[in-house]
Formats: sequence, structure tokens, C-alpha cells
Amino acid sequence: MTSQLHPASVAFSGPDNTGKTKQIGILARRMGASAASAGPLDDYDRRWAAIKAEGMSRWWFETGPVQEVSDVLATSYLERSRRPFSAPVRLLDRGIPMLEASLAATVAVRENLAAPQAADRARCLLAPYEADLRTAEASERALLLLHCEDAEEGTRRSLSHEAGVTDIYAAYQRALHQQINRLVAEGRFAMRVPIGDRPTITVQDVVRRLLAPLHPAIPGRAMAGVHVIALGGMSESGKSTAGEYLRTHHGYARLKIGYLIRDAAARAGIADPYRLDPVVQAELIVDALDRYCEAHHFLGSVSIESLHDVESTAELARMLGPQLTVAYLDASPVVRTQRGTAGAEDVVDRDVVKSARGADKIASIAQEIIGNDGPRLELERRLDRMAVARKWPEHRPSTMPVNALGLPVHLESYLAELLDRLTGPRPWIDLLAVTGSGARGKYQHGWSDLDVFVVASVDCLDGMRRVLADLEAELGGVKLGLTVLTRAECRAGAVTSRLLHVLALIGSGGLVPLWCTAGLALPAPDAETDIDVSLRDGIQAAIEIRRQLLKGSPDLRELYKVTALLAKIQLRFGGIERPSDDDALRVLVEAGHQDTRMVAAARTDRAAADELAMVVLRSWLATLPGDMT
Repeated sequence: MTSQLHPASVAFSGPDNTGKTKQIGILARRMGASAASAGPLDDYDRRWAAIKAEGMSRWWFETGPVQEVSDVLATSYLERSRRPFSAPVRLLDRGIPMLEASLAATVAVRENLAAPQAADRARCLLAPYEADLRTAEASERALLLLHCEDAEEGTRRSLSHEAGVTDIYAAYQRALHQQINRLVAEGRFAMRVPIGDRPTITVQDVVRRLLAPLHPAIPGRAMAGVHVIALGGMSESGKSTAGEYLRTHHGYARLKIGYLIRDAAARAGIADPYRLDPVVQAELIVDALDRYCEAHHFLGSVSIESLHDVESTAELARMLGPQLTVAYLDASPVVRTQRGTAGAEDVVDRDVVKSARGADKIASIAQEIIGNDGPRLELERRLDRMAVARKWPEHRPSTMPVNALGLPVHLESYLAELLDRLTGPRPWIDLLAVTGSGARGKYQHGWSDLDVFVVASVDCLDGMRRVLADLEAELGGVKLGLTVLTRAECRAGAVTSRLLHVLALIGSGGLVPLWCTAGLALPAPDAETDIDVSLRDGIQAAIEIRRQLLKGSPDLRELYKVTALLAKIQLRFGGIERPSDDDALRVLVEAGHQDTRMVAAARTDRAAADELAMVVLRSWLATLPGDMT
């Protein structure tokens, strides 16, 4: 038999402008019938009507007797506490400790008292209600929202949100922060959430994690780790094309803003959400996004389209912060009318509606403005750059000296001269790294190539070609495998799977360049993507092994290397990284309970090379359904 769940009463406390009402509203809307907001304090005492008619600020700080202020506040708090629950979770704006803090701050200003004396005075004023207040406080779960721990900085932040500030109000806020900090030291707040510069949804996520253990009706997270690209632009600017590309190529869930608003409005019983204030519309969008992301907890990326006005977009940016990228697709009227399937007049008519809503002004607050008059490939590369920038953090590589590679002397000399010619006094390149066996201390003369990875502008190719020609003799017959990418290709992820692996190694510190320009930052692909895209190389390697085996006289070196590549990829899917050809082959062969002596012999013996290739190939084919015939 399960025990009956008790209702929970959660009090959101904190100085002014910490977002208490906003956080309560978001949580209450998300929980629906499972939560009820207790509403403002002035709903709990009839005297508030006359007070507001007189002028609340004047009554509070000037005309209302201090005993009356104390009585109205205490009575309101206590009456709110006594009201029966109408939902499993009740959300309160300001808890019982805030009564003491606000009253102490009030008398500090009105009677010119220092903080300790103001606290004593407030306690004396509240003494007649002490027993009831203790009971009420014990029934609440206290959560404190605080700009920061420093009272002066907290005061500054609170006041910065006000359009106009009087001297009395500024003094009150300063005193209020001092009193709240005192109550924190006394342990009156069981849960504390620092606000700082965190956006609304980040604070909501922290709040939910703290509150979720209190009652099963409270959701555990709020869009944690989800990135949103919001697409704006005029008619036929390419928003739908962009959203579909993000879905099919980068795994973004694609959602329509109209659907989100209607879904959240229906849940809230709102008949016409488009008549609401833009701020509320933004809150509805976030609410629907929050629900969708919880239902699809595996999602990390979402695109929404189409942004329809600048005010709701600005509120979305405030609520989601860095989790939101606003992208405005900009195309000329001529191009847009050509794209319209219903004719130029239809595009013009739709533009009039969008302009009336302020859709054209979204460009002024967008983080990304994407010109879309050109070919579709150009649009897709811009979208790639956006998606990659979010998924792959940038990394600033360190460097190491050439002699740390342990290469033969003539190759060290070659690389030193190459670096000297390419990097000074005006560098032609951005980065140079040795890859392959030469980077791992596994270089074998007569067997290994010298593989070099370079990041450089395409304009530098002519100069680089001349340098390479001048130094070719110093290679001593060693084959140079040189790969050149631009920064833009790296940042858009426009690379092969093997080069993505190189970027991943540089990003993780597993591969250290010999030189890079000051301040260079490159994307560091995540391990999951690195493993996923290597599948393509595995497919190609399995095909190439059979090509080599069918030759009368296979190239043993090529057969060995492609066999080792297929072994590495299989191990990578098992969470094992073995950059060395020999190591990878031994681990895979050993895992299949085969004799590992064939690995060493395969470099020179045809029979051993064939046997090793078949062992690795069969291991690969065994992962496929059905037989291997």
C-alpha cells in the first residue's frame, strides 16, 4: 500500500527583479493543473484596495504607521498560508522570511536604523504573530533567487531593471539585500539559486532540479542542453529550405512556431494567442518547446520557423540566452519573387503582412544574417558552420618541436626548413602538423610516408608549391602526403572522415602540431561524430581489401595499411583507440582468438598478408545480418 502524497508549498523569495514572478509563471504553466500560483499578497487582505488607492509607495514609506504596515503584511502572509490547496503544488511569490526581511528594510529606511537594529525592530513588530508565522514558515519549502552574494552588487543589479529610481527606493533595496543576506546566514532558505547573468530558462532548469524531489508532479529539467536555431526572414527567403537541411544533415528537430504557440495556448485555455502581448507569446513558445524536448529527451538541437515579430524574438533571446541562435535569411525582392510558386503578387502581399508584424526588423537582433541570393550550396555551407560551431567547441592547439617526433635526421631537417620557409617572416600557413606513424614515433624507413596536415588559405598554394619543389630532394625519396585545408572548411566541417579524425585528435591533444599562428582556434569534433563518420572509411576499406586480394601480385604495403585501417575502425566502435597499425591489428586479431604472429609477417609475406586481411574482413562482415557469402 503506497502512502498518500502530501501537497507541497514552494515559496520563491528574493530581492526585487530577480525574476520570481517569471519563474513561478513558467513552472505553473508547465505543470498545468498540477500547480497553482497563490497570486499576489494583496489578494489576502481587504485593506490593500484602500492602500493602493492612496498610493502604495507613499503608504509604505511615509504615511502608513509602521505598526499598520506590519499588521497588513503579516495578516496577508498568514491568510495566504491558511488557504486550502487547489493543486498538488502551490507556488508562492515571497515566503515568510521575506516578511521579516522587507519589514526590517522598511524600518531601516523610515527610522534610519542600521541593519542589526532594523532586524530587532522588525522582530518586535512581528512578535504578536510569532507562533503563527513559525507554523506557516515550517509548511513552506523556501527557495531563494539572488543576483549575487554581495549586497552592494545585488542592489545595483536590482535597481538596473527599474525605469526610474527614487532615493527612498534605492535605500530600501540596499537594506533589503542586507537583511536577506542575514537570513541566508541564519539558514532560513533551504535552497538558493544564484541568478548572475544566467538567462531565464537556465535559472528555471536549476529551480526544477532543486524542486523535483519535493513532488513527482514537478518536472525535473527545463530544456537542459538543447540548442535552438530560430529562423526568420521575409517570404521565400529560404527559411523552410534551411530548416529542412538542418533536419536532414545535422539532426535538428524541425518545428513550426505557429504549432508551438497554438499547442501551448490550447493547454492554457487561451482562445486567440496572437492577440497576446509578444512577451507572453514568447513564453508560450518556450513552454511548448520545453514539453516537446522533455517528450523527446534524446534531442540536442531544434530549429523553429518562422519568427514573426521582433519583440517576441527579443524575449525569446532573453529567455533562452546562449541556447538560442537567431538566424535571419536575407534575400533580395527580385530573387524572392522569382521563387514564389504563386506568383510575384503573392510574395508582395505576404511581405506586407510580415512587415506589419515587424518580421523585417528581426535582422537587427539576429546573431546570424545569411545572404541567400546565391546557390543553395552556399546556404548549406553557412548552415554547416552554424551547426558545427555549436556542436564542436573550438580548441587552441599547443605546439611541440620537430625533434620531439623522433624522425630520421634528414626528415627532421626537411621539416625544420619547411617550417622556416612557410612561417617566417610573414607566415603563409595557419597550422602544420605531422600525422600518421610519423606523429606517433612509429616511423619506419622504407615503409612509412611522411604525412603532413596544413591549414592555409588557398591563395598560398602557389608559394607553397615553390617551397615544396625547392625542398623535394631533402626528402630522400620518402613519399610526402600533404593535405591542405582552409580555416573555413574546418569550421564548416567540410572535411573527409579521416581529416575529421585529425581535427578530433588535435582538439583532444592527441596530436600536437609543430606550428600554428597565434590565437588560432579550430573546431574539435566530438568523439561520437568521429566514430560515426568513420563508418564510411570502414565500408571503403572492406571493398579495397577485396580488390587487393584479387590481384595476382598485391601491393603488400597497401594491403597491410588498408587492413589496419579496417581494424582501427572496428576497435573505435568498441571504444578502443589504437592509432598504431601494428597495435590495432594485434588487438583485433587477439580478440578473435587468432595467432597474432601473422601481424608481423604480413608486411613481407603474401600468405600472412592474405590471412590477416581475411581475419579482419571476416570480423567486419560478421557485424552484418545474414551470412557472409
